[in-house]
Amino acid sequence: MPLKINNVSKTFRDKKIGDNVVIRGFSTEINEGEFVTLLGPSGCGKTTLLTMVGGFQSVDSGSIALDDKEIEGPSVERGYVFQNYALFPWMTVGRNITYSLRMQGMPKDQQEARLKELLEMAHLTGHEGKFPIQLSGGMQQRVAVLRALASRPRILLLDEPLGAVDFQMREILQNELASLVEKAGTTVMMVTHDVSEAVFLSDRVLVMQSGGGKLMDDVKIDLPRPRDRSSDQFKTYTNGLTDLLRKAFKYDKER
Repeated sequence: MPLKINNVSKTFRDKKIGDNVVIRGFSTEINEGEFVTLLGPSGCGKTTLLTMVGGFQSVDSGSIALDDKEIEGPSVERGYVFQNYALFPWMTVGRNITYSLRMQGMPKDQQEARLKELLEMAHLTGHEGKFPIQLSGGMQQRVAVLRALASRPRILLLDEPLGAVDFQMREILQNELASLVEKAGTTVMMVTHDVSEAVFLSDRVLVMQSGGGKLMDDVKIDLPRPRDRSSDQFKTYTNGLTDLLRKAFKYDKER
């Protein structure tokens, strides 16, 4: 069953500056196994929408449902990767990855089997005894994704997971992230400001505009995988989304 976001609205209230309508009447569906990216100007409600899907914030009106069951709080069904990775610095790589499994009371032998599987998937075998500070930024990013995937979530939520790395490393990690997600077969919803990243990773890109987080366009990325960033088709999608973003920024300035 798809993730259904139906006519969702969210307002942040402040006595000093008044109400700020972040999202108004947003609707979409995400099918099982899809990689869908939210793209739009800063302040258009992308991360707010992602956190509501994660169950960290409630909707003011409308509904978000998985398998026709409304989301009312965080759940292992929805793995969340934060922009700064949010790894526990006092835990080893292995214990970071298996954290949710321990919280669920999974037997130790099953934890170890799942850890072995995940480390092999991300080419991190042999690093399970290290602490996050001993890893490169790229390796920390992979650990954060593995921790979110450990419980086999129905949906993986990514909040600008590559926003803190430089351009060269970003492309390398995009390749690794695409491979990890493909191997896991998980539905993904991601927030990014990077148009090329959205085209490289996504099946669909939802372009949002400021002034109530409205959906400007839903763009299907019909390209074979693995994707070639130098192809004319790739550049056509990148240029088209860039034009849509310009319109979203223009809309914001004209308000």
